[in-house]
Order: sequence, then C-alpha cells, then structure tokens
Amino acid sequence: MRGLLFFTAVLFLFTVNSDPVQAFEPDEVLDDPALEARAREISKEVRCLVCQNEPIDSSNADLAKELRIVVRERLVAGDSDDDVKSYLSDRYGDFVLFRPPFNTATFLLWFGPLLVFGIGGIGLIFFYKGSKNLKVAKPLNAEEEARLNELLDNENKTKSSNSGETS
Repeated sequence: MRGLLFFTAVLFLFTVNSDPVQAFEPDEVLDDPALEARAREISKEVRCLVCQNEPIDSSNADLAKELRIVVRERLVAGDSDDDVKSYLSDRYGDFVLFRPPFNTATFLLWFGPLLVFGIGGIGLIFFYKGSKNLKVAKPLNAEEEARLNELLDNENKTKSSNSGETS
C-alpha cells in the first residue's frame, strides 16, 4: 500500500511540474515579442502535414519546423496573419489550416455533417410515419378461437400418437 501511495505521489508531482509541449527551438524565436506572439498563434492554427492532427507549434517533424520558420519569415516581411495563412494554403492546400476557408471546394466539409443529420432525421420521420400505418391484428372472436383450439388439439394428438409409434 505504501508503494502505491508513493508511486501516486511521484506521478502527481511529475504531472503538476511538467511544462506543456513546445516543439519550437530557441533559434526560431523572434526578437520582437509581438511578432513572436502572432507567430505562435498562427502556428497553433496550422496543421502539421506529417502528424496530420497536430499543430506545427507542438510538432517535432522537420516539415513543421520549416513551416514555423516560414511563418516567422513572412511576419518579419510584413505580411498580415491572413496573408501568412493564405500563403501556406496556396502552397499546401486548404488542408494545412485547421479552419479552412469557406468555398466551393470545402462546402461539404462545412455542411456535410448537417446534411447527414438532415437525411437521418428525414429517414426517422418516414420510419415512424410508416410504423403508425401498420395494422394491428384484431382479437379472435369466440368461433375463431374454438376452431383454433380444435386444430391445436388435433395437432397435439397427431404428435403424441407418432411419438408412441417410434418408441
């Protein structure tokens, strides 16, 4: 029990004292803090093309490092944040951005989920409307019930006589 408690305490200390992952290197940091802050924000919105679902800000891939350098070069050259994103998008496609622009090529990306839910909702409406139209069997009247019991009794007699012959 003491060992488990000690292990939990050490794990907690490592978790509390750990810094968030930062893949950028000191030589990438800009001297101007305002430009560096803009570069970091842009780097959080740009997808690493190697890691797929990780921003270049926290990726250790060589391509991510090159993209971080390109972002900083473009900012030093005087580009706005949107200009930098457009530059990267023109070069690598809209996939490089976590929030791609709305255009004809990304229409399904933006409205595809709504379309799927809409089709599913319409399907559910038709399903439930169709189930209301199902006819429920009415109960048997006394004459029909007597006839059914007679048929079942004959069936049981037939089965019992056949089982007596085989044994």
